[in-house]
Amino acid sequence: MILYINACVRRESRTKLLADHLLGLIGGKAGEEVQELRLEEIRFPVADQAFLNRRDALISAGRFDDPLFAPARQFAAADTILIAAPFWDLSFPSMLKQYFGQINVTGITFEYRNDIPHGLCKAQRLYYVTTAGGPIFNEEYGFGYVKGLAQNFYGIRDVKGFRAENLDIMGADVKEILEKTMKEMEEAETKG
Repeated sequence: MILYINACVRRESRTKLLADHLLGLIGGKAGEEVQELRLEEIRFPVADQAFLNRRDALISAGRFDDPLFAPARQFAAADTILIAAPFWDLSFPSMLKQYFGQINVTGITFEYRNDIPHGLCKAQRLYYVTTAGGPIFNEEYGFGYVKGLAQNFYGIRDVKGFRAENLDIMGADVKEILEKTMKEMEEAETKG
C-alpha cells in the first residue's frame, strides 16, 4: 500500500501536480493500492495536558488498537510513503507537523533500544515533494526535517526529495520548471 500524505490546500497546487505525477510513476510500477490522506480534512486533537495524559496511559497499557493511534498504525503499515507539502515559511504547512505529532508513537512507528530510536515502520522508501514560489535557501526545515524523522525514528532509509522552486519569480517559465522536476522524478525511478 502506498500512503499518499497530501498537505496541499490549493485546488491548483503545483506541489500536488508534481506529487500526482510521481504517484503515477511509483503506483504504476508497483501496482499497489493507494490511500490518500488529505491533511486539511483531519481535525487533529489539541496536544494539551489531558491529551498527553490519555495518550501516555494508552501507550503504557499497550492499547495500540485505540482509535487515537489509527494514523500511526496506517503510517507504520504502509509499503511506500509519498508526502506532498508546499514550501511555506521556510518549512511546510503546520498540519504536516501536527500529523507527525500524531504518528510519532513509541511502540507503533518506533521504539527505543538502549535509549536510541529504532524504526518499526514497514516502508522502505519515502518520497517528499515540494514547490516554492522563490528559492529554497535551506532544506533543513522542510525536507531535512522529514528525512531526519524517516531515517532516525521510522527506520526508512531510502528518502528521496523532489522540488521545484522559483515558480513565482518574475519571468519564470513555470511549465519548464515543473517539467524539469517531473523529468528528475522519471530518471530517479528509472535508476531505482
